[in-house]
Amino acid sequence: MSVRALWIISQEKGENVTIRFSRRFSTVEHRAKSLAGSSYVAVPDESTFLQLLLTELGLSDPSKPYVAARDDCLYRPRSPALELCVDGPGKGALWPVLTISQGPLILACVPLVNAPPEPRPPLSSLLSVSQGLTLLAGIQTFLLGPGSKPDNEGLVARLGMMPSVLLQVCPLGTPLDVPLTGAPSSPAVPTSTGTQKQPAWKTGLHRGRAAVNVALVETVRTMQYGNQSRQDLWDVFGTVTCKCEVEGVLPNVTVTLSLPPNGSPLQDILVHPCVTSLDSSILTASSVDNYDGSSFSGPYKFPFSPPLEPFRLCSYTSQVPVPPILGSYQLKEEENQLRVSVALKLHESVKNSFEYCDAHLPFFNRAQMGVVDVKVSSGQLDVSKEKNLLVWALGQKFPKSREVTMEGKIVFSGPTPGPSDPLCTQLTAYIKLYFKVPDMTLSGCCVDQHSVQVYSSAKPRIVTSRELQSKEYFIWNSTGTAPVSSGQMML
Repeated sequence: MSVRALWIISQEKGENVTIRFSRRFSTVEHRAKSLAGSSYVAVPDESTFLQLLLTELGLSDPSKPYVAARDDCLYRPRSPALELCVDGPGKGALWPVLTISQGPLILACVPLVNAPPEPRPPLSSLLSVSQGLTLLAGIQTFLLGPGSKPDNEGLVARLGMMPSVLLQVCPLGTPLDVPLTGAPSSPAVPTSTGTQKQPAWKTGLHRGRAAVNVALVETVRTMQYGNQSRQDLWDVFGTVTCKCEVEGVLPNVTVTLSLPPNGSPLQDILVHPCVTSLDSSILTASSVDNYDGSSFSGPYKFPFSPPLEPFRLCSYTSQVPVPPILGSYQLKEEENQLRVSVALKLHESVKNSFEYCDAHLPFFNRAQMGVVDVKVSSGQLDVSKEKNLLVWALGQKFPKSREVTMEGKIVFSGPTPGPSDPLCTQLTAYIKLYFKVPDMTLSGCCVDQHSVQVYSSAKPRIVTSRELQSKEYFIWNSTGTAPVSSGQMML
């Protein structure tokens, strides 16, 4: 969604109605002209627009209460999107014009509609209308604050900030955020940059203490069947997120990813557009190719000129020999009860220090749980009979043996049926693991704090972190019939 033009209009009683601030976005207007073709209606000049808007809102010339273009019974207004009839060159109906008013101000904008002008699409289908109103409401809150009538000096000061505010929240006419109440922070205010020109995509400059934060997160997913006739599946997906608070128009930062000597090369690498240069061999390794051991194995250097906001520097996949936790899950049905047997083993290469580690065992399409006689060798077991769910909190460490077990039986004799799921019937059941391991990755990939290079006048504080987390980590009951396509569906 983009905005073709925006206006802030003052309507204090006893004073002339005036446009206090306006902004047109020529690049968006060019797109509007290309989309509309011969039906294009240009945004009129300020005086014409003001007169047309006041007429449509019934605020002009009180001696003429009836205006045919507005009050004729054939005209059907579609609030909150007004229609202004423009005369002269490029004449026609300018639609939609969004307006909101509160206290002394009227705020208006013309959003870009990425649809043919005729027939007009329903307002409910236009995301640009809701986003345009959100932008206007945010600007209104910024200008007026919590009350509806700020002092005149405060309003004048905030109106003076609007150029820098729009540069921050709506660069090139595309809203990214809504302005915060109060004055914008100093990094959002452009300052003199000497001979170096500030790029249009950068919404401001950082002023203050320099800091660079780099976070590496690897996510592991798996489908384990415990069945020799069906191959277990797993994959690892990594992301590197950066937030760089560095002075300068185009500061240079280099982040280097390193692998252990026996680590598998990273694959399917995607980088942010701000990366200035990259070795082509880094981008050629793909997980769909046959791995021949000759792929580029690092170190992976990413030089870039960062934006102000946090961003994803790169993402990758990695081939690892085994998942971090191997599981065995068996259910045996005896009359109206189930015998449960679970064994989980933490692989020796994984750091035995979790932020959390929980195993969820749901039982669908059965009566509500009655008697639950289940013992665990480590951790705590929480029983939710209403949800037919066992939650096994394994805590922050596996025992020294790195193995934990669960044994027991569950009787389903509750008065009401438990939750249902069309996928899991009879013995088709699974365990889902949730865990996070700080300060490690499964591939061994890391960002050395000393390898982060920042070319800036001020020495920044550099913070790096890494962690491993689970997502869609399933262990299916080996005595049931796990869905054949589940691996492709969930992975």
